[in-house]
Amino acid sequence: MGDEVRVSGTTGDAVADPRRSTPRTDRVLADPRLQAAADRLGPRIVKQVVAATLDRCRSGQLRAEEVVDAAVAALPDGAAGMRRVLNATGVVVHTNLGRAPLSAAAVEALAVAAGATDVELDLGSGARGRRGRSALAALAEAVPDAGGVHVVNNGAAALALATCALAQGREVVVARGELVEIGDGFRIPELLESVGARLREVGTTNRVRREDYAAAIGEDTGFVLKVHPSNFRVTGFTSSVPVAELAGLPVPVVVDIGSGLLAPHPRLPDEPDAASVLRAGADLVTASGDKLLGGPQCGLMLGTAELVERLRRHPLARALRVDKLTLAALEATLRGPEPPVAAALATDAILLLERARRVAAELSGVVPATAVETVAAVGGGGAPGVELASAAVALPERLAAPLRLDEVLPVVGRVDRGRLLLDLVAVAPEDDPALVATVRRTASSGG
Repeated sequence: MGDEVRVSGTTGDAVADPRRSTPRTDRVLADPRLQAAADRLGPRIVKQVVAATLDRCRSGQLRAEEVVDAAVAALPDGAAGMRRVLNATGVVVHTNLGRAPLSAAAVEALAVAAGATDVELDLGSGARGRRGRSALAALAEAVPDAGGVHVVNNGAAALALATCALAQGREVVVARGELVEIGDGFRIPELLESVGARLREVGTTNRVRREDYAAAIGEDTGFVLKVHPSNFRVTGFTSSVPVAELAGLPVPVVVDIGSGLLAPHPRLPDEPDAASVLRAGADLVTASGDKLLGGPQCGLMLGTAELVERLRRHPLARALRVDKLTLAALEATLRGPEPPVAAALATDAILLLERARRVAAELSGVVPATAVETVAAVGGGGAPGVELASAAVALPERLAAPLRLDEVLPVVGRVDRGRLLLDLVAVAPEDDPALVATVRRTASSGG
């Protein structure tokens, strides 16, 4: 034993110290699979994965002969860090999951728009054309009550542009009960003030009357603003002023409907829609494109032709301009087949329960699973308080985190009364097999 201790630089030492057997970086990168990955993902990502794998070898977690295969297995699916997940939360428009999922037609349009396009070129004349003219035409066709239409990069931008153009250094008259906070702590009052407007609050938190608005209007008034409350309802001793009554006031009326419903929806009778609000006399309607419309993130501006053109030509409009990808996806959403959000809202709860029973049956013997009736929500600030009849697969609560962390396709559900519910209202029927596969994989791995 003493002789063995004194020996150095032998094969036995190499085995004891994995750093000596760790392969060189260039030899690992020379593997054809990693070279192909470098073409697909970029050399930087592949080198980072290989470096991390070699560190595992040096620390003794991997043998030298396992390094290449381990590096290949650790490669990401794409060059971006964002991952696809299944939305089984029971919230149709889930802000943390990217709001509205795009239709297949919109995804196809994105692929076309990713290359060189005629986004701002008239191919017939060869001269510069109206940017996004076909997308704007589709929006105008979808809301014929609008004399003019424009698109900016999100709903807040639409309201900011309107405020900057109409009320910079002037007053915006708004009901106290409509000074709402939207996602991630952003507040409508602060948004308006950030572009130079002053707020003139009228009424009380729960009640406002037309005479309150009328008394507040003066020479310094830029416009009257009506805001659809996001994610909450005020009930009981309340009153508000409909757009039709505000339309008679001697200043423009701007209505932020928020959730982007373009026409009345039978399942959302109390949700304001652009067509109805314009018919009631609003001069301008602003809304989001990635909520109930089911399209990409953008801000819709619909109103009188003169006012919309004024907004379009304002210097700030350039800073809020949407890119060609957004324009393409928006047009495909408006003109193409029913987007996923609309399909989810129209789904029959009985059909959802049948799907839940089939999924639960396929999981039989792998994990305790039962089909249950549930109540889903619209989400995204749309239709607050509206309950959607739905169905889910109930699983043990302990699976919630492992399903979110699945390496192939994460599944996000919700925990309710000690159960994990995988609600199917926002899961496309064609994704049921993938849902089953993820649960089986997670349960089988001891999750």
